Amino acid sequence: MRGNKPSQIFLLFSSILLLILPLFASAFTSRGLTEAEAGYIRRRQLLYYLDGQGERGEWVYVDPTYSFENPRLRDAYIALQAWKHAILSDPYNLTVTWQGPDVCNYTGVFCAPSLSDPYIRVVAGIDLNHGDIASYLPVELGLLADLAVFHVNSNRICGTVPATFENLQLLHELDLSNNRFEGKFPSVLLRLKSLKYLDVRFNEFEGAVPKELFDLPLDALFINSNRFHFELPDNFGNSPVSVIVLANNRFGGCLPASMANMSDTLNEIILMNNGLNSCIPPEIGMLKNLTVFDVSFNKLMGPLPEFFGEIKSLEQLNVAHNMLTGEIPESICRLPHLKNFTYSYNFFSGEPVACLHIQANSDRRNCIPGRPAQRSESQCSFFSNHHVNCDSFQCKKFFIPPPPPPPACNFTPPPPTYDVSPEDRYLSPPPPSPSLPVYNYASPPPPSAPY
Repeated sequence: MRGNKPSQIFLLFSSILLLILPLFASAFTSRGLTEAEAGYIRRRQLLYYLDGQGERGEWVYVDPTYSFENPRLRDAYIALQAWKHAILSDPYNLTVTWQGPDVCNYTGVFCAPSLSDPYIRVVAGIDLNHGDIASYLPVELGLLADLAVFHVNSNRICGTVPATFENLQLLHELDLSNNRFEGKFPSVLLRLKSLKYLDVRFNEFEGAVPKELFDLPLDALFINSNRFHFELPDNFGNSPVSVIVLANNRFGGCLPASMANMSDTLNEIILMNNGLNSCIPPEIGMLKNLTVFDVSFNKLMGPLPEFFGEIKSLEQLNVAHNMLTGEIPESICRLPHLKNFTYSYNFFSGEPVACLHIQANSDRRNCIPGRPAQRSESQCSFFSNHHVNCDSFQCKKFFIPPPPPPPACNFTPPPPTYDVSPEDRYLSPPPPSPSLPVYNYASPPPPSAPY
């Protein structure tokens, strides 16, 4: 009998369970969970954030023992932990400190007082430049609604920019350069109303760039060295940028004359190696604040506009590797601040002596008599016998509307009378009438740079 005692105990225990289980079941089904119980369960759950586009997110576990200063820092914890899960390689261990609830002490994460509530801290900046991190951007990053600066250049981040970035309406600077992003231009960036600095250069973006990009209030724009393929739109000149670099893409088409609209703000523009196929518009002379102009390695034709000589602030001018013809305007080489003027690999037929002192070897491979390393006579003869009609490119011109004509008068007004002596009326103008307002028509000052 002693050998059968464990079996008897087991049978007894099973009988007891059969009796009490219905009681437990009735207890749980007789009432719903309280709000506190449901909240506790939610905190213990793995959180998974998925946007409406079906983009990829990451499972994130929030330890219920963690305490956060405010709900925004809790959201930041979820976002950063999701990103840490998405990281495949972190050779410099930049995210090794991304542990625990104190996200403000994470490497590369910067907190500041909230703009809407200065008494609470929020994650305002992320800087992981040159980290060589291999990952993608999970959709949970859209939880960082207080983010103003996001710098991740020189990493190995692939994929696309999540649509949830639309939530980052305070984002001021976005640097995604020198990574492995791909696909079309991320249209979500067009909806970031606070954005002033945008850098997506050295990636694998392709296709057309939305023309709405040039209507954004950006101060600096870098989209060079991608696979963009489109023609610069007519609203290109709407952009208020001070620096714009579009080099090493495949644009083609015209160099827009609407650049003249950018005269108040534009300092540097680099359009090299884009397949531009037109003449250089004379409106270029309206860019009075321009210091750098580079359109080298394109298919530009026709003469070099004399109006370049009106850009007194110009320091760097590069028109090399095009099909420009005619003589170099002397006014360009006499610009007071010009340090570098490169016009090699064109078909120029003459240059003033003043240009020889700008930079050595800047005129080689042209058609300039008496200069070394010029093109062959047959090449020069072909271009000298074929006149370039710039109107044939059908590029849209830029016109400044004339001032409205004065209103027509159907009568001759009587001569004015003044309460002064005839001698004094020619020494000073009469005082304004007290019944009429005095307007100041002076131009407003130029806008100040945001940074």
